[in-house]
Amino acid sequence: MGSEHTAKAFDTDLQELTRLVAEMGGIAERMIVDSVDALIRRDVALGQRVVATDAELDALQKKIEERAVLTIARRQPMAVDLREIVGAMRVATDLERIGDLAKNMGKRVAALETDFHPLKLFRGLEHMTDLVQQQVKSVLDAYAAHDLPAAMTVWKGDEEVDAICTSLFRELLTYMMEDPRNISFCIHLMFCAKNIERIGDHATNVAETVFYMIEGQAITDKRPKGDMTTFATTVPNT
Repeated sequence: MGSEHTAKAFDTDLQELTRLVAEMGGIAERMIVDSVDALIRRDVALGQRVVATDAELDALQKKIEERAVLTIARRQPMAVDLREIVGAMRVATDLERIGDLAKNMGKRVAALETDFHPLKLFRGLEHMTDLVQQQVKSVLDAYAAHDLPAAMTVWKGDEEVDAICTSLFRELLTYMMEDPRNISFCIHLMFCAKNIERIGDHATNVAETVFYMIEGQAITDKRPKGDMTTFATTVPNT
C-alpha cells in the first residue's frame, strides 16, 4: 500500500510539473510571435508587454525548479522517473532562455525610429520566426507526448533556420553598404535575427532532452547546423 501511495503521489507531482512546463511553453511561444510583430509594426507598447511578460516566465521556471527538487527529495525517484524530473527542469531552463531572447527583441522596438521599412527583410524575418515558432511548438508537443520521432524531426530541422538567417544577414549587409543611414536599423535587425536563430537552438536542446528522457542517454550524433561562420563572427552574443 505504501509503495502504491508513493507511486500515485509521484504521478501527481509529475503531472503538476508537466502542466507548469506546458504553461511556460504557451507563454514563450506567444512572446516569440509578439516580439517580432512588435518589431515589424514598430509597436512599442507591444514590445514593452513582451519585456514585462518575461518576469512571469522567470517565476514559472523558478517554481518548476523548486517543485522538481522537492519531488526528488520526497519521492527519491530512480531511472526513468528521475529522468522525467530532470527533463522538466531542462526544458524549463530552455524556455526561460527563449523568453530572455524574445525580451531582448521587445526592448529593441523603441530603437527602430526610422522611415526605412524594407519589406523583403521583414518578410525574411517573419518566415524565419514562423519556422522557429513551429519548431518550438512541435518540440513541446513531442515532449508532452514522449514522441521521439517528432522530437528528432525538430532536431534535424535546425539547418533550414540557419540558412534563412545567413541569407537575411547578407541582405542586411547589402542595405548597410548602399546607405550608411541604414546601418543602425540593420544592426538591430541583425541582433533580432540572431536571437531567433538562437531560439531555434533552444528548441533543438529540448529535442535532445526528449531523447535523453526516453533513451536514458545523450544523443551522440553531431548536431546538424547550417553555415553560420560569417554571421557568428560578425554578430556577437547579447
